[in-house]
Amino acid sequence: MSVRNVVAVAHRVSWAALLVLVVVNLFVDLPGPMWSVTLLPAAVVAVLMLTTMVLQARAAKPRGGPAEPVAPVETEPPVTGRWTALNSPADKVPSHGTHVYGQTYAIDIVAEPGTGDGESPARPPFRLFWPVVRRNRDFPAFGAPLLAVADATVVRASDGRRDHLSRNSLPALAYLMLIEGNVRSVLGVHRVIGNHVILDLGDGTYAVYAHVQRGSLQVRAGDTVRAGQPIARVGNSGNTTEPHLHFHLMDGPDPDSARGIPFTWRGVGVPANGEEFTVGTDVSGAR
Repeated sequence: MSVRNVVAVAHRVSWAALLVLVVVNLFVDLPGPMWSVTLLPAAVVAVLMLTTMVLQARAAKPRGGPAEPVAPVETEPPVTGRWTALNSPADKVPSHGTHVYGQTYAIDIVAEPGTGDGESPARPPFRLFWPVVRRNRDFPAFGAPLLAVADATVVRASDGRRDHLSRNSLPALAYLMLIEGNVRSVLGVHRVIGNHVILDLGDGTYAVYAHVQRGSLQVRAGDTVRAGQPIARVGNSGNTTEPHLHFHLMDGPDPDSARGIPFTWRGVGVPANGEEFTVGTDVSGAR
């Protein structure tokens, strides 16, 4: 086990110990001064949290740099239809503000199949206060098919976590950022990315599909898939504000230890933040 993983485990254990001490202290007078059973454990947790963040950022930073850029790996798009890009590596790197979990060049995409004119539902806008949350079926991305981006082997497939309500209002977003997101980070990467599929594309390249819909998996670990084959559906599991696909490439099968790899989608490229793009149903190259 690497030093980074040891510190991460110690961090989680410290959080658990702190919570136990706080709860016990509500009912029992623990021996010793108050600082020794509350402030001291809290300080240990804070130090371990900072150490974990620094080690993760250093270890996950991609190799190369401006003088030695890494060539993007071209794949097929993971969806069909009309979509909009968010948090794109076309605008900044790391696209999500961190290198951890191999997501240096990650992208989020949301479905935009209609304009609310009755033909198909529009994507609900962000609201300041009301409604605080929305049901997943209100979002056009929810349940959209996810396709294999290349001929590949499934190395991980998980869909046991629930699809929670949206977090696309100010109160819900504050809850996600201040409470839910921190708890998920402490519990580990699988709580962050939620239900997911990881494909081995060969040549040391792995594709991650995060926030998959619960119960939608059409593949399991060890299966081989062809480019364009349906593998799951878009969901709202893990650390999310609304149903969407989080996609990235990395150089290993474990997000905890992998480094990010840049991608480009055939016929699409890398859409920038807010850029709308459409993908046809033919994944053979003719669009």
